[in-house]
This record gives sequence, C-alpha cells and structure tokens, in this order.
Amino acid sequence: MGDPKTFGDYTVIKQIGQGTLGAVYLAEHRFMKRQYVLKVLPEELCTDRQFIQRLEEEVALLASLEHPNIVKIHNISFAQGHYFLVTDCIVDELGETTNLAQYILARDKKLDEEQIFRLLYQVADALQYAHSKKITGKGIAHRGIKLNNILVGNSKSGDAELYLSDFGLSRIIGAGAVLSRTYQVVGDALGVGTALAASKMSQRYPNPPLDHTKLSPLHLSFLQNYAFLAPEQKRLDTTVGVDHKADIYAFGILAYYMLMGELPEGVFEMPSERLFDHSKNWDSLIRTCLYSDAKKRPEFILSALQTIETAQELATAVFIPEQKDEIPQQPVVPGKLKPVIRTTQLERPETDPDPASVFQIDTTVKYYVPERKEVKNMQPLLTDMVVVPGGAFYRGSNDGNRDETPRHQVTLDSFAIDIHPVTNEQFVRFLEAMGGEKDSNHQDIIRLRDSRVKRSGGKVSIESGYSKHPVVGVTWYGAVAYAKWIGKRLPTEAEWEIAACGGMEATLYPTGEDIEKTQANFFSSDTTPVMSYAMNGYGIYDMAGNVYEWCHDWYGYNYYEVSLQEPENPNGPLQGVYRALRGGCWKSLKEDLRCSRRHRNNPGTVNGTYGFRCAADVQ
Repeated sequence: MGDPKTFGDYTVIKQIGQGTLGAVYLAEHRFMKRQYVLKVLPEELCTDRQFIQRLEEEVALLASLEHPNIVKIHNISFAQGHYFLVTDCIVDELGETTNLAQYILARDKKLDEEQIFRLLYQVADALQYAHSKKITGKGIAHRGIKLNNILVGNSKSGDAELYLSDFGLSRIIGAGAVLSRTYQVVGDALGVGTALAASKMSQRYPNPPLDHTKLSPLHLSFLQNYAFLAPEQKRLDTTVGVDHKADIYAFGILAYYMLMGELPEGVFEMPSERLFDHSKNWDSLIRTCLYSDAKKRPEFILSALQTIETAQELATAVFIPEQKDEIPQQPVVPGKLKPVIRTTQLERPETDPDPASVFQIDTTVKYYVPERKEVKNMQPLLTDMVVVPGGAFYRGSNDGNRDETPRHQVTLDSFAIDIHPVTNEQFVRFLEAMGGEKDSNHQDIIRLRDSRVKRSGGKVSIESGYSKHPVVGVTWYGAVAYAKWIGKRLPTEAEWEIAACGGMEATLYPTGEDIEKTQANFFSSDTTPVMSYAMNGYGIYDMAGNVYEWCHDWYGYNYYEVSLQEPENPNGPLQGVYRALRGGCWKSLKEDLRCSRRHRNNPGTVNGTYGFRCAADVQ
C-alpha cells in the first residue's frame, strides 16, 4: 500500500510510525479540523473472519478505557480495504511524537532514581486500572508492552507523562498472528521468506544488543518486541492462558531497562550490584516480576511497586558486644551478641584510584603535573523584553492568502517578548557553551556556512562588523535549544502577530497601513544591525524585515478554522510537517512584511534569512 492521502473522513498529514501491528499516520478530521492518530491494521487481517469477530467483540471494551496514562481510542473505521483505529495524538513539549526509547536516548544523562520511579508509577497505575476492569470475569491485559508503544507527553507541570498505546490489540489480532507478522516484517527487511526469517535473524545476529547501530528500525522493533514477551507468550502454549501476568513480566523488563540501560539476558546483574547510590529495593521487584512461572508473579503491579519505596529490606544489621557496665551474669556465647539495626546508609569512603602510584615515583626526576584548565561558565547576553498585556485580539486577514483566513478573535494571557531578534554575539556564547553545532538529539543547531559565524581551530568567531546583526542560518531546533538555555521559549504564532501589531487594531504592517524602506530592512542585499529602525507601539524592534523568525507552532494550512473554535491561547496544531515563520526578511518583497503573513519550512532547514527572538510567560 502506498502512502494514502485520505482514510474515510480523515486527511493524512504524514506517516509517523511502522510496526508489526501496522502503519501509523497523523491525520486531521475533515470536518472537526482536529488531529488524531490512525493505526491502520494489516490488510491480510481484514479478510480473516475470526479477526473481524474478535474486533467487533472487544474493540468496544478497549474504547471504554478511561485513564490519564492510556491513549484514548475514539472509534474504529473501515476504508480502502483496511480497518483503522482512531486515537488521541500524544506529543511532547516540542510537539513531536516521542516514545520512551527515544526519550531515554535523547537525554544528556541517565534518569535518576526518583524520575524512574515516577515514570514506572504511571505505567503501573495504568496497568492496574485495566487489570482491575473486570469484563466477563477477567481484567483487560495489554499483552504487548514495549518501549515503542509507551508514548511520552508533557504535563502542565512540565514533567514527562507516559501513555500506554495499542492496549489489547495483541489479543484481538491473536498471539500467533503477532509473531508471524513480526517475522514477516523482519523477513521482508532481510529479503527472505517468512518461514526463514527467524532462523536468518539468529544466524546474522546471534546475540544483538537493543541499540545495535547496524540494525534497521524494523530489526530493532522485532528484537525489542521479543524481549518484552513473557515465557508463556513465546511458547504459544494453548494449554496455558496468557493473561495480565504477561504485563507483569513486561513491566519487570521495562524497570530493568530504565535502571540499567540494557535488557536482561541469561544470568544478569541485579541493580544493587551496580547502582550503589539507589535506595529502593529494585532487586525484589525485578525478581518477582520475572518469574518464569506466571503464578508466582505479583497479582497487583502497583502494590508491588509501592512496596519498594522504602528501603527497610536493605537496612544493614551490625552486631556489637554489650557495654562493660552491662556485662551479663552468664558468659557471652558466640552468635548471641545483641543485634543493632542501623537504618541509615553507610557512606562509602573515598578511595585513591591508583594507590600503588606513590611507590612508583622516581624522586630524581621532577614529577609532571598537567596544568588544570579552568572550565568557563559561559553566561548569556540577555535581551531586554517588553510585556504585552493579555486580552482579546484579532488575528488573520480576510484579504490575504488562504492560510490567513478567516480573521478571528483570540484570547491571550500576558506574555513577554524580546525587543529585538537574537544577535550573532548572543548566539556565539550559546555555541561555546554547547561545544558544537548539534544538540543532544544530534539535530543541527546552525549551519555555519549559511551564517556570519565561523569556527577555526576549535574557536568560534564572528565576521567583522556583524556582532549586532541578527543570527541567521539557525534551525528551529537551534532556536528552541537557545531559548531553553536562557530560560525562555519561542513565541507562538498568535503571540508574534499580536506583538507585531503593536497595539493597533486591523493594521496591515507593524508600521501601520503602509511601510517604507526607511522603516524596515527589506528588498536589500544583507541584514542590518538590530534596532536600526524605529520601534512599534509596544516598543519592539524589527518585527518586519531583516530576518524571518521561527515560531513555536507547527504550521497548519487550515489551522485558523480550528483556532476560530478554540480561541484560548492557541498553540497551533498538535503535529505537522513544517514549523511556522513570521516577519519577512532582508530580501523579501513588501507583501511578505504584513503582520498576518504566514511562512513555513521544515524545522531542520537553514538559510541566510532565518533567525528568531524569544518569549516568556508572565505571571
């Protein structure tokens, strides 16, 4: 099946995933103008009468799951020979679809113990809710937990929020079909038949790690999916039922991976053997979850997780003799010393990494001590900001381009915005602090050949005379990273447009109904220093011309129709292909400088006309 453009009443925006259970698409409902995720089930299943019967019987039960950490299933439809599920669109703080594997790998450092506990608590709470939801005497089990179907969203407090997706799909499709489908996908990737896929995998990768860089995403999906299956699922033993205890096993695998950074295999180390600074009894949780016999696993996973929150089982027992003034009448018998329980952890002494080195120094030769280089704490050059008071404003235009219509009213909270775009001298400090031109996700921050910033001999410099010019050649990712570095964010499209209007209603340009070359830098040959032209009514400079400015929002061609219905602090579509830009640039025509004019491009795109400014919330 090629890339579809529509599925029933849904317009496909882009494909965001491909797994053993089918393709996943981001789509928008044609009439409600809301974004959803479509899980399109494999075509061969749609002709299986047993599958269709199970689907009709159980999908209504799955749609009844209402939990803050379970992806909501809204409905199931049939179009173009395929069944597809319609679910909520879960995105992170940057509007990206991120699963737990990507979230863990993208972080600069490992999750600490409390973060791991909070994340696992969310998963355990969702599982126990579903397991306790009795349907025909049994709870609802997931049966397919793995890193790729645990999605990461962003809560109002800013902490990561986990969501379980694909709940119960493995049972509807059937355990045998899931494994057959898994082998089929891997077989297609290897260029072999389904029957040979498993043996070829074992021959080519006899003991592959999860993060093997040479494996394709399909291979990784196969390996990960197989590692999280409980023993009873791998055996496909019809005499032993697969129930919620399979989820308990997968939860143990998940906990081990989050703690140790690898999947357990063979005789493996327990957390206490490596993580000496952890206070919770993770060993007990993992042992009980990973019993081969499902009957020995915990019945309630949340209760099992809560029991490790205190470290009473890890308290150290120390035996000391009784004091002299308390000498007993009878002789002290070995092994009968008074036990004293110490509930505080013993501090590990600091040790010399090379204690024998003191005996190896030749006293006749001067001992070389390398010079210690001072690590500079690079401080940012901050931009002055102005506060735009909150209220009701009009944005868009009925006379402009199609994506600017309809003109409609929005309500914004008060916000602060930089008085000018970020300059080269400001951005260079950020590059020195980062130590390179890529962020922690290996996304380009800036492409130096499209900018006025150069690197020579490891040192960053600015072309002569361009320190006060706005930085260009910056990707959307680079703009977001810089904003985070200084504790700010990018403005939304709505905030940018309202700030550009400068307090004037129904104005065409930031300068009024017309704009001249004496009022902004456009249709010229290069950038100009910031604040070279007069400010607008809010005291903000360069909202028109000089550089296009990245905004936070995904770009949606028809988004204003949604914003018309949801006018409170609009933040753009949940997902998309392009990010929004505003303001025109130094080589733009006059038309591009209108306040309502919208522009867009891929977030990784760079050129000599793209810059940005920052914004911040105001209490």
